[in-house]
This record gives sequence, structure tokens and C-alpha cells, in this order.
Amino acid sequence: MIIDVAQHALMITSFVLIMMLIIEYINIQTEGIWQENLRKNRLNQYLLSAFLGLLPGCLGAFTVVSLYSHKMLSFGALAAAMIATSGDEAFIMLAMFPVDALYLNGVLLVVAIFTAYLCDVIFKNKAVSFHTDIHKFELHEEKECASLNIPDIIGQLRDISYMRLILIIMFTLFMGALFFEQLSLSEWNWKKIVFITGIGISLFIVITVPEHFLKVHIYEHVVKKHLLRIFLWTFAALLAVDYIENYINIEPWLQENMTTVLIAASVLGIIPESGPHFVFVTMYAKEMIPFAVLLASSISQDGHGTLPLLAVSFRAFLWLQIVAVTVAIIVGLFFLQFF
Repeated sequence: MIIDVAQHALMITSFVLIMMLIIEYINIQTEGIWQENLRKNRLNQYLLSAFLGLLPGCLGAFTVVSLYSHKMLSFGALAAAMIATSGDEAFIMLAMFPVDALYLNGVLLVVAIFTAYLCDVIFKNKAVSFHTDIHKFELHEEKECASLNIPDIIGQLRDISYMRLILIIMFTLFMGALFFEQLSLSEWNWKKIVFITGIGISLFIVITVPEHFLKVHIYEHVVKKHLLRIFLWTFAALLAVDYIENYINIEPWLQENMTTVLIAASVLGIIPESGPHFVFVTMYAKEMIPFAVLLASSISQDGHGTLPLLAVSFRAFLWLQIVAVTVAIIVGLFFLQFF
């Protein structure tokens, strides 16, 4: 179990690292223009975050956490993504009851955007204080961060630095492990393709950027500040969840009455694992629970989407769970009463 958990934690950490690296690179090459445009327009933040959250699986949620860690998204936008996401269960719902799943996504989108707006209104400038150890992008002189200069690239590879060599070896080994099915993504699907594409882009960045970018933007900003913390937090959380699922029987809690089940679904959603939500998906497919309970569970649960946030800002993680559970109960009870 520990080996499986470690592999899963490594996959999550690696994807977050890849997204942070790519976001950092894009921002430097565009001189921060897209960052400022996104930061100034909250509606665009909400729409982007909600759309990424609605993507099946957790990769969209991880991307939003990466953007939030760079202070490119507000706390409300972060909440929008986590409310919209249904994790891996989105695939199952689309397969088992596609029409209801699309209706659910539509409701989640509306709830996510409305909640995002309310969060930023209620917390206002306090939302910024949720960033505990998060860095902003740093823009330097063009000569320090410029890339795609062929003579410079050849010179860098000829006199390759220790840091560049380690990163190239690391990404190459990771890609090889994915190709030869040594990690948890054994089947060829869109997740595996996204991972391999991201690794390829990361390799291109590591090979072409100057030493300044490697040292300041990759090592100082991404690896040194986030990598180990994200892995340790993710590993610990996954290990705790696995223990709960294997040794603590939570299903009897769900057998009381609909209001109790709805509240239980909302509270159990804070567990950073898709398993509890799958229980409610299955119960809904068998017509054992109404749509309201499925909706409440979908709002509060984030799959593994919030795990990297534990390492970024525990306060943001805590407040996000409070918001998600509160919204899940309120919206769920409303649908239970009127739909």
C-alpha cells in the first residue's frame, strides 16, 4: 500500500511541477502580459477555473492550484474550480447516466461562478492573506531570460551545468517510466498523453533556457519552495485516506434518512479521495438517492485536486473546505426541497 501511495503522490507532484514550470516559462516569454490581463478580469478567472474544474479527472484542478500558487487567480477562482470538479467520477457518470451528468455539470458551473463571486466579495483583500508561502513571478532583463538562441543553446549543452543535467535526466526517466508502464498510468488515455506532452514541453524548456532561468525561476521558485512539500503533504494525505477506506467502514453512516445522507455526503467530500463520491454515484445510478445528494457530493468533493494546496497554503485549503461544505449543504437542501 505504501508503494502504491508513493507512486500516486509522485504522479501528482510531477504534474504540478510540470504545470508550474510551463506557467513560469510562458509568463517570462510573454513578459507577464497574460498574467496581468487574467489578474485584472475576475470573470475570466472564474470562467477559466470553472472550465478546468469541469474537465474529467484532477489535472484541471491541479492546473488551477498551480495558477493560484503564482497569485494569478483569486481565492474565489480557486473555489470555482474545486466546486466544479468531480474528479475521476466524471468519467463514470458520463458513462452511467450521460444526460444527468451533463445537467449536473451545468448546475456545477452556475454554482461555481456564483460562489467564486461571493467568496471574493466576502473575503475581499483577506483572500490575499491565504497565500502563505507563494511567490509572484519575477521578470528580469531580456538577456537573462531569453531563449531559442541556437548558439547559446549549443554552448549550454556543451558546457552543461549540474542542475540542467539533473533536470534532463529526471524528466527523461519520468517519460520512460510512463512509456514502459512503470507508474500508475498504465493505460494509454488522455491523461497519459497530457502527462507525456507536458514532460516533452518541460524537457524543451530545460534544454533551451539560460542558466539564470534554471537557477532563479525553476530551482528557487518551483523546486526549492514547492516540490518536496507538495510530495510529503500528498503522500501523507493519501496514506491517511487509504487507511480510512480499508479499516473504517463509513457506509453505515449513509443509511439514516435523506437529509442525514445529504449532510454526510457534503462532509465526506472533504476527504481528498474520489472513493466516497463513488459511493453516491453508484447509489444515484441505482436510484437509491435523489439528484440533490449527488449534487451535494459533487460540490464538496475535489478528488485529489486540493492535495497540492495543502503544501501551498493550509489556510486556503481549510477555508476552501469550509466554503465547499457550506455551499454543498445549502444547494443540496434547496434541490432536495424544490426539485
